[in-house]
Amino acid sequence: MAGVIHVDWYATVLRQQAFAADVAYVAPLALRYGATQYAVHRSRDDQYKIMQMAWFESKQDWYSYWEGVEMTEFRRRNMGRYQIPITYVWHDELVAGAMGPSVEAEPEPEPEPVAPAPSPAA
Repeated sequence: MAGVIHVDWYATVLRQQAFAADVAYVAPLALRYGATQYAVHRSRDDQYKIMQMAWFESKQDWYSYWEGVEMTEFRRRNMGRYQIPITYVWHDELVAGAMGPSVEAEPEPEPEPVAPAPSPAA
């Protein structure tokens, strides 16, 4: 079943901006591993909390991304910028929606006049 992974990163003191930028840089790489969508959110109430999300069709695709060369290198390179343990949780997506661009409705065409039926000859 398709789902979304939430990775709760927590940046270390005074490194939240640089770390958030690095997470935003690495997040799109999930698309190479079969993700259909990704997002990175940063809390306004707690500037150190960064949530990375990625939508996958299977957990195996997620693990391929998480344990892949890029993410392993990302975690190694950023060691000391985030707190350990890193928590991630698979969520089943039950419903989703979004507002698309506004489209003005075209006026319905005027109905064509119908010619009266010929009267039967008397």
